Amino acid sequence: MAIKTRGLSKDGCREMTAEEFKRWLKKFDSDRDGKISREELQDAVRFTGGWFSTWKHRRAVNDADADGNGFIDDVEMNNLLEFAQRTLGMKIVAF
Repeated sequence: MAIKTRGLSKDGCREMTAEEFKRWLKKFDSDRDGKISREELQDAVRFTGGWFSTWKHRRAVNDADADGNGFIDDVEMNNLLEFAQRTLGMKIVAF
């Protein structure tokens, strides 16, 4: 379940499109409910080799979770994309 990226940008960030990011993240939806929970998000980031502290995964969900239900659904996925760019060293590009 590696992150398939278009490579690294000049600043060392992983590059991928928004759709590639969403497809990759949905692979971690272990209960297949169509939403990403805190635990599933933590699993996704740990899979990339990053250490994702309890504080950081809560912050990611809280930043992305517009309705406050503790999950990130398709509508809120863009909030998570912004978090990934700011915090996880990813660059979302248009192709």
